[in-house]
Amino acid sequence: MKRTDILIIGTGLAGAVAAITAADKGSKVTILTKTESALSGNTMHAQGGIIYKGIDDSPEKLKQDIMAAGNDHCRESAVDELCENGARLVQELLCDRFGVEFDKDSHENLDLTAEGAHSVPRIVHSKDKTGETIQEKLVKALNEHPNVELIADTTVVDLLTLSHHSTDLLDIYKKPACFGALMLDNKSGSVYSIYASKTILATGGLGQIFRHTTNPNESTGDGIALAWRAGARCFNLQYIQFHPTTFYNEHDRFLLSESMRGEGAVLIDKDGRRFMEDFHKQGSLAPRDIVARGIHQTMLNTGHPCVYLDISHKDSDWLKTRFPTIYSHCLNSGTDLTREPVPVVPASHYSCGGIGVSKRGRTSLQHLYAIGEVSCTGVHGANRLASTSLLEAVVWGFNAGKDAAATYQEGNHFPEIFPWEDGNEYIDPALIMQDWMTVKSTMWNYVGLVRTRQRLHRAATILRHLQTEVEQFYQKAKMTKEIVQLRNGVQTAVAVTSATLEARVSKGAHYLQD
Repeated sequence: MKRTDILIIGTGLAGAVAAITAADKGSKVTILTKTESALSGNTMHAQGGIIYKGIDDSPEKLKQDIMAAGNDHCRESAVDELCENGARLVQELLCDRFGVEFDKDSHENLDLTAEGAHSVPRIVHSKDKTGETIQEKLVKALNEHPNVELIADTTVVDLLTLSHHSTDLLDIYKKPACFGALMLDNKSGSVYSIYASKTILATGGLGQIFRHTTNPNESTGDGIALAWRAGARCFNLQYIQFHPTTFYNEHDRFLLSESMRGEGAVLIDKDGRRFMEDFHKQGSLAPRDIVARGIHQTMLNTGHPCVYLDISHKDSDWLKTRFPTIYSHCLNSGTDLTREPVPVVPASHYSCGGIGVSKRGRTSLQHLYAIGEVSCTGVHGANRLASTSLLEAVVWGFNAGKDAAATYQEGNHFPEIFPWEDGNEYIDPALIMQDWMTVKSTMWNYVGLVRTRQRLHRAATILRHLQTEVEQFYQKAKMTKEIVQLRNGVQTAVAVTSATLEARVSKGAHYLQD
């Protein structure tokens, strides 16, 4: 058993900001990731940029854009928190504290670009690898901070809660609370506990429960599953945002940043016609859910497996400098975006819902916080505005880190827990692979971009049966990261499908055809 003041699960932007904020205030922080490197998660794959402030911009203008993109389903107080404090924290933390180098124009001012559904250019960026540039600086700061212990290659099995793990059965009558987590050392296979006064979930996305996704392999919905089993409230899970433009080939679904359309790229069909004007007055710069469905409908209308993103009319040297990562990836896959349109299709990209939290990142479970994509602050509503996710990670990472550090000594209760009982049954990797295929295909076909009640009921039946099967061999299995991820993935798929069935209104990223 290990003890720490604050336990943070996830080393992306939100988790890293929370860790350093709390550590700066004197708290002993343990932050961990299930991958071998802390340079992991969705932050590393964020291309376009982060919201700052435009020349003729204001918090009110940004608020209007966020609320409009969110289909007026946003939590207004959370949007106000983001708009009023976001630009200041980008400057104070990312630029001044961590020294993130964003691109500048010829006058040495921050280069501002536009993205879909933004009324003014207000996005700062670092070429087309903004997330990677930010994350490298923050991981360096984590490694250098004397109050931070960074542990890699460790998977969370479950959160420790009074009602589930305390040997004192009378603890069931106390307010539901979290006091740490059960951990799996991926290399040794041993399971141990970490007691923490405050626990912060910063586990990122759930894209891997879908067949096509822009998310990395580690985005298996762990945080949603952990919180769901622990009893924390989750909501808006039906609002899964599908990124309209991912590179279409047989091998992967590489993200083509929305900033390409902000810089002048247009969507065309197989005949070269600009089709988005048929669906929205902003054309290729319409909100993401509208663009994704426009592409989906155009593919159905034309019988073609993809549409195309064309930016070849721009200067080729400028394109190679502005989008070096995208240019190289497309070229290596046989498409020169400076000379020809790029084939694209939609893919699962971002979960607008998640674990419900306050403006300080607190969940409904005492001493448990959630920040970043795994959380639901209410900022995104029914459909996220481009480049708000990194900003939300900064704002709520800072708020949660500050609040956890200020309150970690309040109400500590670390009960004895039941000893871990390790199974010894070997699980055939083919079974895990097949079960993942079932999850991914079911979610993509039945709980994907366009939904019907009949499809959703079919998905619920399949997933509940699969969950029973997976839980049975989880109970007997020798613990591995793979079996934990599968268990979490199935649980998250069930949670998303249940929320989608309960949602009565077709809105934003939740689109009911019937």
